[in-house]
Amino acid sequence: MTGKLNGRVALVSGSGRGIGREIALKLASEEARLVINDLDAGPANETAEAVRAMGAEAVVCAGSVTEDGFAERFIKTGVDSFGGLDIIVNNAGYTWDSVVQKMSDEQWQAIIDVHLTAPFKILRAAQPVISAKAKEEAAAGQEVFRKVVNISSIAGTGGNAGQINYSAAKAGILGVTRTMAKEWGRYKVNVNAVAFGPIRTRLTEGSADGDSTIKVEEKEIKVGVNPDLLSQMERMIPLGRVGTPEEAAGAVYLFCSPEANFISGQHVICGGGFVI
Repeated sequence: MTGKLNGRVALVSGSGRGIGREIALKLASEEARLVINDLDAGPANETAEAVRAMGAEAVVCAGSVTEDGFAERFIKTGVDSFGGLDIIVNNAGYTWDSVVQKMSDEQWQAIIDVHLTAPFKILRAAQPVISAKAKEEAAAGQEVFRKVVNISSIAGTGGNAGQINYSAAKAGILGVTRTMAKEWGRYKVNVNAVAFGPIRTRLTEGSADGDSTIKVEEKEIKVGVNPDLLSQMERMIPLGRVGTPEEAAGAVYLFCSPEANFISGQHVICGGGFVI
């Protein structure tokens, strides 16, 4: 540990599994204190235990980010447990794909809710805490930077056939990022986004033509990527392979680090050079 985030309070949604878990572990490796969230308590508790095993602190706030009142509960967990909040990573989400003529209203709204509306509500709930802390620090002549990292995708920067809901939400979160950078600059909050390219997770490991599913609030959602499409994408990645969750987490950490204190309103593509 180098301790660059020593004592900083970091809230990471969707951090029980995959990329979110690796983000939490990366921040913990720099001595941040973590609020772990996952739809299911089991994976959230497992990540929290892994964080504690590293010598860092962690608490769990399980539940769906789309539930009424979740955002306020998430923020309150950080404040009650650690006395404040310094880093918010809006990572929770999943895909529910279809072409436009076959996509239901439920599919559309579910993906917009988890990837766009939930981050909006979390940031709205955080505002009173961040504003009060910023005013205290300004009065004391202190310049303290806080961080928001929103997770986007190359589907949001370039579109992706069969993912109109996901692409719209991930494009929308870039607009949220740029707007919040302007609104919260006065609070010394850096707001940035990471747009992931092909990363190997449970959402991409299965075949889209197979029986890979995830369970989301009693719904079985089919996930996976067409093997031919994945192979084609890999050939187009200049670095020659799909990324790992650990590498994805590293990109998020860059924006959380003190070295990024004068970067705001930006997005970086973490995709091995692959751009659509």
